[in-house]
Amino acid sequence: MASRRDWLLQQLGITQWTLRRPGVLLGEVAVSVPPNVRLLVVAQDLPDHHDPLFCDVLRSLDLTPAQTYGLTPDQVVMLPEDTECNSWRLGVVEPLAVAGAQLYSPALAELSQDAGAKRALWQQICHHEQHFYPDNGRSGHSLQD
Repeated sequence: MASRRDWLLQQLGITQWTLRRPGVLLGEVAVSVPPNVRLLVVAQDLPDHHDPLFCDVLRSLDLTPAQTYGLTPDQVVMLPEDTECNSWRLGVVEPLAVAGAQLYSPALAELSQDAGAKRALWQQICHHEQHFYPDNGRSGHSLQD
């Protein structure tokens, strides 16, 4: 049911707009991905860049911690709509509205104790390897060429 104000505005032919991200007016700042970033790391509790497992996963992706950008799920919604970057969701089940390959694993503490979750993460990395290793020689050339 529309309010009297809404009804009056409609009768006057005035279009009303609805904010998609009202938090921006409350002082939240839009987030942008730095140009050197190749992987968004999304988690409620962001991993320490010196964590051995975190570094091992990055090494398997041929990345350094400096090429990652850590965000909480609340910050991800503040990214511009046209953001394109590969991502790794740690304990964040809901897919991101960001273009690019998306990896999922449990939070890092749980991942470190679960061999099955590590295996599943590795399978995802292999499945999306063309996104992480674009110059991997997959064009039909062998290593001997």
